Amino acid sequence: MSEMEPSAAVDLPVQQGAALPSQLRLAVLRLSRRLRQEAMGQITPSQISALASIAKHGELSLGELAAIERVAPPSMTRIAARLEENGMVGRRADVSDRRVARLVITEAGRALLEETKTRRDLFLADRLNELSESEREVVARAVPLLERLISDE
Repeated sequence: MSEMEPSAAVDLPVQQGAALPSQLRLAVLRLSRRLRQEAMGQITPSQISALASIAKHGELSLGELAAIERVAPPSMTRIAARLEENGMVGRRADVSDRRVARLVITEAGRALLEETKTRRDLFLADRLNELSESEREVVARAVPLLERLISDE
């Protein structure tokens, strides 16, 4: 397969059949892997995702967080323990059931999320600036479609 000019990608016909899902899957996985490399420190992708969920949803029990993250409760227990060891989350007793611990994000956790978001956004901004204006328009039009692909509705 020959290398093509970046602007030529805009004019390609829509891929049909099995090729498009495979190409899209690989592109999304590669972009995701590259963005994960922009995280700060020794935090894992699972930890950053759990931290982001706590920031988004507020105080969560381990079970609630495991369900949101779609991981087994024992895995979430390990993830939360590491976040707590690193000062990214704290635990609070549930007001209605003192036996249940709720995870809360700390200021250090918020700072880590913000720094990671900034680094990832800067990486993408730099990459997008390498594209032509028409290519950036194609990417902008694709974002809502990609969001629909991942929605649960």
